[in-house]
This record gives sequence, structure tokens and C-alpha cells, in this order.
Amino acid sequence: MSASPPPTDASAHARGGAPTDAPKRPPRVPRPAPVPRVASPRVAELDRRRRRRDAAATNAVPDFWREVEAAGTPLVEPDPRGDPEHAVVTFLWRGTPATRSVLVLPNKVIDPRAPEHNLMERLPDSDVWHWSIRMRRDWQATYALCVDEGAPLSPSDPGYLAWLRGQGRPDPGNPHTLPRRWGGPPQSVVRLPAAPPDTAWQQRADVPRGTVSRHTVGCAGLGNERRVWVYEPARGAADAGPGTGARPEAEAGLPVLVLFDGEMWQPELGVATLLDNLIADGRVPPLVALLPESLDSDTRWTELACDDRFVDFLTDDLLPWATERWPLTTDPTRTVLAGQSLGGLMATYAAVRAPHRFGNALSQSGSFWWPDGTAAQWLASFVEATPAAPDRPVRCWLSAGEQEWVLLPANRRLPDVLRAQGYAAEYREFNGGHDYLCWRTELADGLTALLGPGREEEGRRGEPA
Repeated sequence: MSASPPPTDASAHARGGAPTDAPKRPPRVPRPAPVPRVASPRVAELDRRRRRRDAAATNAVPDFWREVEAAGTPLVEPDPRGDPEHAVVTFLWRGTPATRSVLVLPNKVIDPRAPEHNLMERLPDSDVWHWSIRMRRDWQATYALCVDEGAPLSPSDPGYLAWLRGQGRPDPGNPHTLPRRWGGPPQSVVRLPAAPPDTAWQQRADVPRGTVSRHTVGCAGLGNERRVWVYEPARGAADAGPGTGARPEAEAGLPVLVLFDGEMWQPELGVATLLDNLIADGRVPPLVALLPESLDSDTRWTELACDDRFVDFLTDDLLPWATERWPLTTDPTRTVLAGQSLGGLMATYAAVRAPHRFGNALSQSGSFWWPDGTAAQWLASFVEATPAAPDRPVRCWLSAGEQEWVLLPANRRLPDVLRAQGYAAEYREFNGGHDYLCWRTELADGLTALLGPGREEEGRRGEPA
């Protein structure tokens, strides 16, 4: 595959020759396999109980709801096939006489071309609405329930399901939620028993807390300014660790993490708690994190899709601004650029384009299909035309969700392209979708892989992690 042709106008130059007219949406690709629907053993038992002609039948449904209220939703049941690696997940809604439809939207467990497969069924002559799927026991996802209790449309209208998808709300039987990107009601969380734990995100009384401040940084090249949240490690953390004596970071400058979409990661998700815990546990050294915001969805599409002006903002504006204010390293092997989706695309592109400043790229569910396809497209061409410099090693840590069928082919291909050009690349997959719930765990593991004990010397030698 050859590199893209030289830019022919100012707009193309801003993207380093990358396409400027790509659609601002992922490719329209049908789900390769149906949503794994199954019958719930618990709901089937309820149906049998209420069909009996005895006193117990009268109380079957009220008893069921009392049990559900005590256990919480969704229900997680053993696999009817007897496979210990799988479980049946049953989502429930307690309907009213006005309830006409309930659509279940687990992250990426839906076929956009056949959303009717995610409609709940109503147990006849009851208020029990249910929908069950069979999933591996390490699955986790955010989800919403979309309820029609008096729509302006008829269910037979062509636009009904599109309208219904806009009626999402949290599951009232599930107290576990996560904030939604760009605002709106929170999303409910389902995490099966073997899913990666989120303990690193829980505040611990014995862990010193760092500080977070908010600033505004301008960029003349982009003609805008943005908020930047800055995380600093707890006082003294850079000087000494538990039982380890002095830390070299105190003299060499602190490692730097640049994490895109700062307005989500700190105000909404509280990434400072994760960094506190990773530092306290010795998984990463004390570091400073710079979290620039994405101004809005349209600007994000423009800036993070391999726009050289945004790379210049990072190297010429953001990092110099931060270095003037905090004792930061300028060593690229101790600097990490991290992002999700389009942010993963930009993190990888910027590290390849500016290895003198970014020696580590952490991509989660990277949009490597960009500009419009399922293969590793423009970025792969750019990498093939940009071999790694022996004296400027770059390590890439990439991950993607097994449920992300649109971007999986590109994410599986790009690590091989990177390695062929001399870059160190590690890739793995998780059982989830395009989801901050999954990205939280992956972020912790990626930072540990890139900055954890022993990794710094590997990076200087250019060896893969």
C-alpha cells in the first residue's frame, strides 16, 4: 500500500495529506452475527407457575417482582447448555397499561439494521416485559431501556423504532450507572461475574490523593481555546514511594500522560482516583496528566481525524505550556498520548508523526477504519510510509472490544503494519463494546504496560512490551 499523495491545498495540508471530505460517522456495516437471543429459565418458570390452577398462581407475578427487587436487574442465570463460561442475562421492565414497547440497548449488542430483535416481549396477561441474551461471563456493558408509554407514532410507522431509540433511560432496578457522553441521562451498567474488576477506580482511605486544577489553553493554529484539566500526584509521591526511597522522577522530571476528552475523563469519570491508586500500588510512577477537552462533537471529528494542526497544538502549545508550570520530563519514552475511538486514531498518528515528543501511544477502540471503511485505512498507509527511527522508539498499546464489529478488522491489522515498520505494538481484545465502562479498565492496564516497572528501559531499547 502506498502513502497518500502530497497535499494540494491548505485544508489538505492541515491533515498532512489525509482526506478532508470523509463522512463524520463510522461506516454502515451490518452486524456479522445475530444478537444471541435465548429464553430465560427464570421467566419460563414464572410462566409455568402462574398457569397452575392453584393459590400459588395468583401470587406468582408479585412474588417474582419481590425477588427481582431484592436481587436487582438484570438477572444473571446459568447457561441452559451447561457451559460454565456463559450466562443468560435477562433485562426486565415492569410495565403499566400504557406500555406499548420496550427496546433494550446494550452497547454494541444490537444490529442497527434489525433493532426489532432487541424489543422486549411481554409475558401475556402480566406486567412482566423481558429480553434475554446469552453472553460469555466476562462481558460488561452500559445499556439503556427505551420505553414507549404513549408515543406520538404508531408502532407500525416507518420511523417508530428510530423514535423509540431516542427514549433511553436508566434501568430502575439497577443502581449502577455511568455518565453518558455529551450529557443526557446516565446509562445503567451490567457486569458479569468474570468481567475485569473496577477496584482501581474506587477511592481508598489509605491512598494519598493528588490534585486536579482546570485551566484554559489557546491554539492559534486551530483558532480556538479549550479547557485542560491537570492532575498532579499527591505531595511527596514524586520524591519517595512506600519503602523504596528516593524516586528518579524527582530529578528527571515527572512522566506525562496526555489523555483526550478530558471533560469526560475527569469531571464525569474521576480519572484522578485511578491515577492515585495506580501510583500508590506502584503500577505506574508518579506522573502529571494533561486532559484537554473536546469542544464539541463536530470539532472533535475535525481535530482528532489526523489533523496536523491538532498535533502541533499538542507539541507546540500544550506541552510547552505545561512544562513552564510543572516539573515535567521532555523524554518521549516517558510521555504517553492516550485516546479512545477517534482519540485512539489521533494518539497513534501523533506518536508516529512526532516521535521526538511522544514515545508511547495508548489507543482504545481506535477508529482505524477512518476515513470510511472496515480495513486499517489511511493511517496504515501513513505508517507504511513512515518507518520507525532507531533513535526514537515508539511503543503502541492498542485494544478493542469483541462486540465492535465495525472497527475490529482495522484494529487487528494495524499492529502488524506497525511492527513491520519497526514500531513496538501490543494488541488485545476485551469482551465489550465502544464503551467507557470497558475503557476504564483498559486505560489502567495500558498505562501499566507503557509506564510500569521495567518498561522505561524497554522503551529506550525499542523492544516490544
